[in-house]
Amino acid sequence: MSAPYYFAGCPLDGQSGHAAGRALLAALYAAHADGPMPEILTGPKGKPCFAHGPWHFSITHTPRHAFCVLARQPVGIDAEELDRPIDLRLADKILSDGELAQFAAANDPRRALLTFWVLKEAAGKRSGEGIGFHPRHTDFSLDDPRIQYHSGCIVAIVLS
Repeated sequence: MSAPYYFAGCPLDGQSGHAAGRALLAALYAAHADGPMPEILTGPKGKPCFAHGPWHFSITHTPRHAFCVLARQPVGIDAEELDRPIDLRLADKILSDGELAQFAAANDPRRALLTFWVLKEAAGKRSGEGIGFHPRHTDFSLDDPRIQYHSGCIVAIVLS
């Protein structure tokens, strides 16, 4: 495998986020894996996973888009629309001290908070802990290379 992961996204166009995400996963699997896609099960903490095989995946959706990532190691993805309204007071509840300092110095506090949010969510999906993990116990950076921008969304893909 040349890339550490395979990524796809699409507008919902009337589909549910679940249906669009599953269609993206099926397309990625067909393009990059051998054989039929294994059954999808739910792990002990609720994380969707394949019943067998070397592949891992993560799916996310926003009100207007769905995104999926397929990899040979545990992976998590999260996305938010860049125009999503967000209460900046949330920063005090979810950001670590280091992240809070970056947030306070950011030129665009909304984008900074969305950046930290998608990184935290993607990391929680990768670990299987979800949002139950302690969000103030991370130390992400606003210039994290795992952040991408697609179709008006900020997207984080976390492998490690």
